Amino acid sequence: MLLFLSLCVPWHAAQVYAAIQPVAPGDVPVFTDDDSQESLLTAARIHRSYLAQLPVDHTAKIYGLSYSRNWLISSLDEFITLIENASGAEQLNRKLTERFEIYQSTGRRSGPGNTMLVTGYFEPVIQGSLQKTPKFRFPIYSPPPSLVSRKSNTGQTEVGRIGKNNAFLPFWTRAEIEGSNVLASSELVYLADPVSAFFLQIQGSGRISLPDGSIRSVRFAGHNGHGYKSIGKLLVDEGKLELRNSSTPNIKQYLAHHPEEQRRVLHYNPRIIFFNWGDDGPPNGSLGLPLTAGRSIALDQSLLSTGVFYWMSSTVPILNDGGEVVAWVPDKRFVLPQDSGAAIEGPGRVDLFMGSGHYAKHAAGVMRQPGKLYLFIKKGFPAVSDMPPSH
Repeated sequence: MLLFLSLCVPWHAAQVYAAIQPVAPGDVPVFTDDDSQESLLTAARIHRSYLAQLPVDHTAKIYGLSYSRNWLISSLDEFITLIENASGAEQLNRKLTERFEIYQSTGRRSGPGNTMLVTGYFEPVIQGSLQKTPKFRFPIYSPPPSLVSRKSNTGQTEVGRIGKNNAFLPFWTRAEIEGSNVLASSELVYLADPVSAFFLQIQGSGRISLPDGSIRSVRFAGHNGHGYKSIGKLLVDEGKLELRNSSTPNIKQYLAHHPEEQRRVLHYNPRIIFFNWGDDGPPNGSLGLPLTAGRSIALDQSLLSTGVFYWMSSTVPILNDGGEVVAWVPDKRFVLPQDSGAAIEGPGRVDLFMGSGHYAKHAAGVMRQPGKLYLFIKKGFPAVSDMPPSH
């Protein structure tokens, strides 16, 4: 099917079609939810505000069909009403299957049966200082004046800097920035070690605990235009870690035990994230919406629609007081697509925002679980098909 599509429609459109597939009636799971109704309604209402701000002529392409903005809003409204009024899980599941078209992400090519890789992320709290000191000497940066962006000939946004003779140049890499003073005066706050600064950039937001006892939020404000490269994959490829042990805690542990390798490993990822100070509320995702712990997900928005709601099944850890995994338990929940990430590519990746605090920190660090992801759109819309003819 994908080969046929690639001959009939643009390459990216064929990817979009191949990212999801309809679910046969006999394969529809039971849609239960293991988290609170309050958090689900919070996330769903926030997402409705996003849909309402889209242009009136906005459409979402779902398996070759173009759904209008108003239908997306109506679909989410229907879901919110069901959540508010359903007498129980059985009734909610029945009405969802009666009233909504159901699709499933096709998942990872290497996994059986449309399996997703489900990971987690969180908002860390890190000690830092507004001034450089012997203890706090590793900066994170605000967007520097030298950072510029422009539209390429293909309409894509390019990030770089202006060089001699007004030439547009790639912005400096992580190694170039950390090996020089090219971003002097753009330091936002200083942290105690480079690994903390690196993983704060991976998370994209956090809270900084300052020496005077105050806590200030930092929020994603841009990047240097270079692609993301996984240091976990690097360590696996080099035989330093096994794939099954390439979680964030194990990567941090390896770097702590091998300080002589820190610089080389961290510089493997050329991408730098810039931050601004934020407010005391939850961090915003890439859609500009406040994230809801346990409900907001990051996915590849070029392949999986942000105009609908999703249901995810996977497993989550039970932790002891030391943050160690005691057991993995099944987990099922409705989620909203409110974020994206450089490492979240393809129809086989989904990243669950787990909030902040002890559990979120340790659970997000070990989440690399198989899972399934389903999406819903209300039935009955006279959508116009963009699929190529079947003959």
